[in-house]
Amino acid sequence: MSRSKTRKIWIYIAFVSPTVLFFTLFILVPFFRAIVFSFQDWNGISKDIKWAGLSNYQRLLHDTEHLKSFVFTIKYVFVSTILVNIVGFALAFVLNMALKTRNALRTVFFLPHVIGSLIIGFIWTFIITRGFPQVASFTGLSIFAKNWLSLPDYAFWSLVLVNVWHYAGYLMIIYLAALQGIPKDLLEAAQIDGAGRLHRLWNIIIPLIMPAITVCLFLGISHGFKVFDLNFVLTHGGPFGSTESLALHIYLDAFTKNEYTYASAKSVVFFLILASVTVLQVLLLKRKEVEM
Repeated sequence: MSRSKTRKIWIYIAFVSPTVLFFTLFILVPFFRAIVFSFQDWNGISKDIKWAGLSNYQRLLHDTEHLKSFVFTIKYVFVSTILVNIVGFALAFVLNMALKTRNALRTVFFLPHVIGSLIIGFIWTFIITRGFPQVASFTGLSIFAKNWLSLPDYAFWSLVLVNVWHYAGYLMIIYLAALQGIPKDLLEAAQIDGAGRLHRLWNIIIPLIMPAITVCLFLGISHGFKVFDLNFVLTHGGPFGSTESLALHIYLDAFTKNEYTYASAKSVVFFLILASVTVLQVLLLKRKEVEM
């Protein structure tokens, strides 16, 4: 092997090895350790670690609180994924037009995604608890006079609203890149042939951006399943546990109730559910791309 090739290999190793090291330490090792913990009995504090076998998983089958958080998470993922993709695509579609302020508007709509989820949670907590009553006093709309975070149905829509506001700008960039890749002469030819805007949108634009739709749906589903920061800050699972996501539920079991190994079993099941749903979604939409 020549010196130049050897030098290139060492350069690659120098750049890649830190990433591989951190990925191994912070992702792979905790992941496999959680699998081991799920078969053990430990409160996370004492030195006494007992082997529990499948008892944690058997207990999970009769855990009504876990089932309640699972149902809430599925509902949240379904609603938020649809809305965040619709809003993201709508923003991209409008800002792909020849507007004078489109660059500034793209920055404005993408900016919320740059802000950390915890900070956004505190900002929206202030808006909902202090700002909405002011809106109600000026407009007379009773919907803003209620404390959204203290009512189960309103608390759910608070999480959805904040998630869409926070994440739609990121998906907008992906959709925008896909829309800019569509040949203009194709759309012009369809317009000359008499195709209206809706016809062009449904039969030309959407089929051509199916790869972007696949990616955005994947991101929306995985982001929805893993929601924790906003859930923790906005509602903390309340009121009465009605908005407790799976991630928050596992966290509370591990670090509040000290049921560390039981929470590990829940996290393993959570991983399998998330992996199954996202893989199935990607396979179905990839097949749709081939058909198109």
